[in-house]
Amino acid sequence: MALLLVLAGCGADNGTPDASSSASPAAAASPSASASASASESASPAAAEKHTTYPLTVTDAQGRSFTFEQAPERIISTSPAETEILFALGLGDKVVGVSDYDDYPAETKDKPKIGDVIKPNEETLVSLTPDLVITGLSMPEDVADRIRSLNLKLYRNIPRTMDDVMETIAQFGLITDRQAEADALIASMKADIQKVKDAVAAVAPEDRKKVYVEIAPGWTVGQGEFLDELISVAGGVNVAGDTTGWSEISEEKIVQSNPDVILYAADLVDYETGKPLEDIIRGRSGWEKIAAIEEDRVIGLDENILSRPGPRITQGLLDVAKAIYPDLVKE
Repeated sequence: MALLLVLAGCGADNGTPDASSSASPAAAASPSASASASASESASPAAAEKHTTYPLTVTDAQGRSFTFEQAPERIISTSPAETEILFALGLGDKVVGVSDYDDYPAETKDKPKIGDVIKPNEETLVSLTPDLVITGLSMPEDVADRIRSLNLKLYRNIPRTMDDVMETIAQFGLITDRQAEADALIASMKADIQKVKDAVAAVAPEDRKKVYVEIAPGWTVGQGEFLDELISVAGGVNVAGDTTGWSEISEEKIVQSNPDVILYAADLVDYETGKPLEDIIRGRSGWEKIAAIEEDRVIGLDENILSRPGPRITQGLLDVAKAIYPDLVKE
């Protein structure tokens, strides 16, 4: 179930296999070291005076409009990435429910659980009397419409890029009157991005490392997902960049692509075979000839940081960049 859980955690739906697939990608994320500190602490005095004027009308990624008479006091998040944003903005005390997959920050483990990220428990949602329910791409539209029919205010978020994530943070900050915290968090994330860009700026196009990433056994990612963007911004070339979304790999094609670096979800174990993902990758027939394996450039990274489009996404960028160019990217 690894791939299914990853995609549930990050809210991706491009090329997602159905639940009956033999393997599928996993769930969750943490702001970079600089962003993980309370965002309000780094906000300037001028920014601290920035407040939301109510009533406020906003539009979500699905084109639905919402009017808030005041900042919501009771918020449910059905997606780990969005939950991380709320906590990073200092809204943990306003969060009254999270999905079964939420595990970061640690405080989420004490929050009431509303069930699956794809189809949460409706009775639980209603019983928690939220002012706002936030969801991501994992929730199908028919489920979202059903929840709205329960007279719940459901805001849908669809982040595909790092810019999308930062726009979401700004929007959440606006809705909840936490604009100063949002501005500080975004500034920290932008600093991480610039740090990586500066570090790899001198890498010539012809010298860019070829990168293959496997988040669950037999699954990789192509265009249209933020993990592909992380590889590109980090100065790498995604060998699956000619595909779209999440897709099953062609083992022969990966051998032919001969990646210089292989990234995989660390500590992930295939639920069918019981084998660690790293062993599966290294044990495939013919893959011992791949440069990344010959040169021992097979690197495990935190699955949750890589899979969640939340405030830790730029920590994921730093991790990817350091894995591809360890001599250039320092933390």
